[in-house]
Amino acid sequence: MATTPWPTDERPRERLLSHGAGSLSDAELLALFLRTGTPGMPVMALSRHLIDHFGGLRGLMTASKRQFCAIKGLGTAKYAQVQAAMEMARRVMDEPLRQGDPLRSPEDTRAYLRSRLGTYPHEVFSGLFLDNRHRIIQYQELFRGTIDGAAVYPREVVRSALELNAAAVIFAHNHPSGVAEPSQSDISLTKRLKEALGLVDIRVLDHMVVGHGEVVSLAERGLM
Repeated sequence: MATTPWPTDERPRERLLSHGAGSLSDAELLALFLRTGTPGMPVMALSRHLIDHFGGLRGLMTASKRQFCAIKGLGTAKYAQVQAAMEMARRVMDEPLRQGDPLRSPEDTRAYLRSRLGTYPHEVFSGLFLDNRHRIIQYQELFRGTIDGAAVYPREVVRSALELNAAAVIFAHNHPSGVAEPSQSDISLTKRLKEALGLVDIRVLDHMVVGHGEVVSLAERGLM
């Protein structure tokens, strides 16, 4: 696949420096990140090919190592670059919520959970453990599953909460399908966890379902 040379003022680096990163397309941003193409495929052509192949940046960034390295010319070095970029982005998004900080607003919590869970290709069930003043003790990814579910064991959740001396917890899990609508099993699980933790005087404040760009609160829906 070949592309014609771009005028200097339309090249990604120059456009970013002149107009800001927001002026670049997904393919241009990816080209800047990758820096080099592969034999017979310049970096812009490679970027467009990758976005088409994976269905967008999200598909590319969440691809498994096997899927990523199956593309001709890509390997573990570029895969490691992508994963490092993802982790840096997560850590930047983590900064508003640190250990000892109080929860300031539902939107801060949503943004944090979206950054932690929104890009996983498999389901992850997590807990945000809080003290009696709703200050953050710790965020934990408690259970990992497949693309359509994760087994959650209330006994293990209670054990984690007691070990952290938590007074309250906010649960969250992602839907890799991208649809954040809670399922009936999500609602049933939340009620079971609420009952189990209630026996040891730990409150369940919410259970949030993370989709692609949307986070749904079961508490706000009156489903707890």
